[in-house]
Amino acid sequence: MFARSTFASALALALTAGAVLAQAPETRITPVEAADLPPAVVAVVTAAAPGLKIKAAELKVREDRRYYDVEGALPDGGEIEFDLLEAGGQWKIVETQRDIAWTATPQPVRDAAVKAAPKVAPVRVIESTQNDGVVIYELFAEGRPKTPALEVSWKGGKAKVLTEAWPH
Repeated sequence: MFARSTFASALALALTAGAVLAQAPETRITPVEAADLPPAVVAVVTAAAPGLKIKAAELKVREDRRYYDVEGALPDGGEIEFDLLEAGGQWKIVETQRDIAWTATPQPVRDAAVKAAPKVAPVRVIESTQNDGVVIYELFAEGRPKTPALEVSWKGGKAKVLTEAWPH
């Protein structure tokens, strides 16, 4: 385990030099047309977001788990993504994502990120609400659009910088 100062230095480097969190396991990704989504998946996402217009979807297989990522537009024009996991033949939402401004994150989340990486300046922030109420803020560095450089969890008023990529 890193000492606090070494870890903070590593995170600062991640945000400035493009390093990433510990990598998640390999994922196979297959694009899926909205019209080809299983009806059960469509039913779950449209129940969660009435009026959702599905724009894109992907089937992801990782460590014998099957997920669908379903992106769409809400009636008000906002964009949202649902990650669904198949468990026992049923699809359930395990994560709901939306882009937000860095300044829209809770102050304790920003404080934890700045403490870990003093020069943090994310160019993109994804707010990922888990089905258990935990919110993961994924912070992306310039030039690294695919993998967050830093993730901070938020639950019960407490922010915690993660040392490994969140599993969903």
